[in-house]
Amino acid sequence: MTDPARDLLAHTVRREGARVLATLIRTVGDVQVAEDAVQEAVVAALTSWPRTGVPAEPRAWLTLTARRKALDVLRRESGRSAREEEGLRMIELGRSDLPPEDVVRDDQLRLIFTCCHPTLAPATRVALALRTLCGLDVPTIATVLLGTEAATAKRLTRARQKIAAARIPYRVPDVADLPDRLPAVCAVIQALYTAGYRPSSEDPVVRTEAVRLAELLHDLLPAQTMPQGLLALLLLTEARRPARLDDRGEPVPLDRQDRNRWDRPMIDRGIDLLNRSLLATQGSADPYQLQAAIAAEHDRAVSADATDHAEILRLYDLLVAVAPSEPARLARAVAVAEVHGSAAGLAALDELPPGGRRDEVRADLLERNRG
Repeated sequence: MTDPARDLLAHTVRREGARVLATLIRTVGDVQVAEDAVQEAVVAALTSWPRTGVPAEPRAWLTLTARRKALDVLRRESGRSAREEEGLRMIELGRSDLPPEDVVRDDQLRLIFTCCHPTLAPATRVALALRTLCGLDVPTIATVLLGTEAATAKRLTRARQKIAAARIPYRVPDVADLPDRLPAVCAVIQALYTAGYRPSSEDPVVRTEAVRLAELLHDLLPAQTMPQGLLALLLLTEARRPARLDDRGEPVPLDRQDRNRWDRPMIDRGIDLLNRSLLATQGSADPYQLQAAIAAEHDRAVSADATDHAEILRLYDLLVAVAPSEPARLARAVAVAEVHGSAAGLAALDELPPGGRRDEVRADLLERNRG
């Protein structure tokens, strides 16, 4: 296969693989069978496309091939559940048709909520999302999550087994349940973005996929303000990415970044999303809106000196009150130092438990104090 064909396949699998998988899970009723069928379809493409050329509709080719692979598996197996029997019937009836776009979108939403079900451990949700929603392989997931391939593979296997054993439903929660379920979904998407944003594991694929999932969640649930705030946060952060690393790949502190390299249209869109979400909640902000508001203050400033650090500190006070995470409390200590001086920032830092990045932040504030 030529490099362009391989690149197109990789692009198709990452962009469309979750759509193919989401629809196949609905028809088959078994995550493992569906995932294996999609992987077999990818292998078939690697074998077929060099001879026949890349099809005009790569996603359609993958979808129909995966259906045939799943059909072969279900026909061979005995003792299938009623759900799988129904899946077999649905595949046989519709094996030559692609589902309508609105059905595919609903399937994707079902898959997002299945991967982020509260019965799964938070780290497992992230790993499962990377595998099923982003289409990443086990070695890549292990690298992103700073784990071993063996441990990552076991985590994914246990997750699939738990979904089957606990009969986790493949559906979108009722409207009444959304407030309880959305935080887990948004947390996973933010964790995906953070994993791809770390200087130690900078991964544009993971970061781009996280933004895509945030776009999808907002698109599918436009009346919900939490996905809107999350998307605003990711856009306002991603807009600074072009200036984030120097020519050697080393991180550039925010106050030293070339702001002319920031993506202004992306910033404008992020601020618009933030304003609309805050208007809808009438001033009662959730953690994503508050984090987005902090990012917006940095993005609005024409220079580091023009940054409204007093407003940023006020926003961090609100954030720590509703979501007192370690990163938020550390960032608040830095904001205190910006407004009241390094000594005050160090005092705020002393109130936090040891560990994590506290020593790193302390060293930075001490350096400022000496300066």
